[in-house]
Formats: sequence, structure tokens, C-alpha cells
Amino acid sequence: MTEKHITKVGWKEYGALPDLGIKRIHIKIDTGARTSAIHTTQHKVFHKGKKLWVKFTTAPYQDDDDTTIDCEMPVKDQRTVTSSNGHRSERVVIETQLVLGGRERDIELTLICRKKMKFRMLLGRQAMQDMVVIPEKSHLTTKKKHKKS
Repeated sequence: MTEKHITKVGWKEYGALPDLGIKRIHIKIDTGARTSAIHTTQHKVFHKGKKLWVKFTTAPYQDDDDTTIDCEMPVKDQRTVTSSNGHRSERVVIETQLVLGGRERDIELTLICRKKMKFRMLLGRQAMQDMVVIPEKSHLTTKKKHKKS
């Protein structure tokens, strides 16, 4: 792998989840987490034909619980996830596209309430192929705004 194929990210970044209608979400980059997670306020698994789907509501913007997006996605998996404090929970897993640093990639996301967390999305190491984390930096993939003269 050559250097130009690597995306350098800081400990927090902005990304997009176009399949979910999210144009910008603040993401905590977490090499300690295996799986990525997104904040959902409610979700319901149902059958669509022979496949399992999930309908869920997300509030993707920090400190804004009033702006919500309703989503429907196929269920990729349902699995037990252990949080950093040792709490185990059953979670629904979806697969969706992440746009980060001008690159698109399909990632797995678990659906969980993250209301008490600072970030509405956590990017786990399964989604970090071809990324290098610079822990003392942040927003390395965000285009800087030009100052007005």
C-alpha cells in the first residue's frame, strides 16, 4: 500500500452517511472499539419479504434532539456488543456507506442510544482500513473555511 492510499484522521472528524440522509455528522474515531455505532432513539425490526429490515430514528446532531431522520435499512446482523464499561447488549447491525476525507466506504453500524455520549457516532477499527489515526489532531479530513478578506 502506498502512502497516497492512506487517509490520515484525527481523534474526531466530520463525515457523511448518504444512505441515511445524513450530510454531516461529528464522529469520534475510536481504535478501542471494534464496531462502529450510531445514535438511535428507537428501532424496530420487521420482515420485508423474506428479509429482516429495521426502521429507526436517528438524531445525528450533537445537542439537537429535535432534528431527527427516519430510516429503513436491511438488517445485516444482530449481535452482542460489549461496551468499554463492560456492559453487554444485543444490537442490530446495518451496513451503510460512509464518506470521510473524500473517500467512500461501506461500514457496519450498530444501532444504540448514545444520547449521554458526547458524539452521536463512533467509528470503530473495523471501518478504519487504510486509515492512520493522529491522536493529537482533529478534523484532518475537513476542508478548512477560507477567511474573508
